[in-house]
Amino acid sequence: MKKNTLSLSLGLLTIVGLAVLTNCTSGKDEKVEKVAYNTSNSPDSLCFANPSWFPHSQTPAPEEGSGSPFDASSTTNQIFHQWSWNKFLWLTKPDAGGNPLFLNQSKVKQVTSNMENVPVPGGVTVVLQDTAQAGTGNPVLQTNPDYNGGNGAMVYYSIHMNPTMHTAALAFAKELKNGSLPLTNTAAFPVGSFELKVAWVPVSAIPAAKQGEYYTTTASLSKNNGVSFTNTEVALIGMHVVGVVENHPEFIWATFEHDDLSPDYDWNANSASSTDDQLLFKQGSTSGINGILYNTATELGQTPHKVFDLFQYGIPRNPDGTFMTTSQQEPADFANVDGINQCVKSQLEAENDVWANYFYNGSIWLNTDGTTPLQQAQLLDSLGYSLTNAMPGSFARGSLNCANVTMESFMQTFEPSIDSINVTNLGNCFSCHSAVKFKTQGTMKSPLYLSHIFQDYLLKQQGNTLKQVEQIKSAEENQVKKIMMQ
Repeated sequence: MKKNTLSLSLGLLTIVGLAVLTNCTSGKDEKVEKVAYNTSNSPDSLCFANPSWFPHSQTPAPEEGSGSPFDASSTTNQIFHQWSWNKFLWLTKPDAGGNPLFLNQSKVKQVTSNMENVPVPGGVTVVLQDTAQAGTGNPVLQTNPDYNGGNGAMVYYSIHMNPTMHTAALAFAKELKNGSLPLTNTAAFPVGSFELKVAWVPVSAIPAAKQGEYYTTTASLSKNNGVSFTNTEVALIGMHVVGVVENHPEFIWATFEHDDLSPDYDWNANSASSTDDQLLFKQGSTSGINGILYNTATELGQTPHKVFDLFQYGIPRNPDGTFMTTSQQEPADFANVDGINQCVKSQLEAENDVWANYFYNGSIWLNTDGTTPLQQAQLLDSLGYSLTNAMPGSFARGSLNCANVTMESFMQTFEPSIDSINVTNLGNCFSCHSAVKFKTQGTMKSPLYLSHIFQDYLLKQQGNTLKQVEQIKSAEENQVKKIMMQ
């Protein structure tokens, strides 16, 4: 396993009744077990050793609306971490056909980056052609060829959205177009809305002896930008889980990675190292930041195939390895993430479940305790690009440098060197996902604009081509980068 874990005792959750959750298939209400999230301040209580969570095939949907732990004037960080693992387990539990729920097109739609439906042919579960990550120069990610005897591969991405969010997005877009909703507004996606971004790689990049440690499926994959497709066996290597819960229109931004992708940067040793080849990291070590700086000429890192996680669980540290002083209390939250990983993974390992080979790399959200929905929306609008601020006294909570090594490989920091990273310039999901509308110089704001998929859809509806949409988005990212580096 990639991550070192703390030795924590196991706690229990209790079933306390029934809750109502939107059924993604029909829009009707579906009754599911209501699970009480443990809100103890001790990380010892984080483990889901309750039969309601396991076996994985029976994981209930998370409690997230009225009457949930988020429906309170005061919350704990634990409930956000618990929601994140619960949501991931629910999305990956097998449906009647044996496929993960998130690949069931009747429950979760695969969409393009501009929210158009992706037709998924029979005999496959996902369609793959997109390779570009966020960032200047449209970076792509290629695996370490030494991981499987010289057989490297490109990393591909799919996007998924539930009908709750998709339906709301179409309605909001219509209102924005006809003027019934002004471009600056306090509208927000409804509770239960979620979108996913998933990273995949052809199994040819993985040694045969290790392929069983990955979730694999058959994709319709294109290597020529959609001109032709071939059915290809692929492995899931990373996933963003982004969802709206009660009192949090900013979404919870959670992320998961496979265990055997890359090492974490060791801030004490000022290096990242691995004694074995990993999917994204060549055996050996690298110092400094060149492994996660993109080279547009080679389409690799400045130091090739040395991609690493800048901060374990996205929780920032100082050059001496101590936790950075931020808006987030440490080491308590680090222990929360570490403990919940150990607890949940131990349950999955007992089931010999392939998902035991994946870990939760943290999540980020805002402190909105004691505020009304209107105040929450106004806060998002007022913060604009400073939503990402992690300095003491700011609103950001959780993993304050939250990133996924498979998706933000070269956007884990906006700084040119390790030494220049500090609490004033940390990068996270909110660095690019803010309430600011694309191409408006910061004048139009809404909680709706945190979703780039929704923004891309708006641009497409305005007559922009896909290339123009990407250029507009890239210009926005460059503007954010300049702000972050000031």
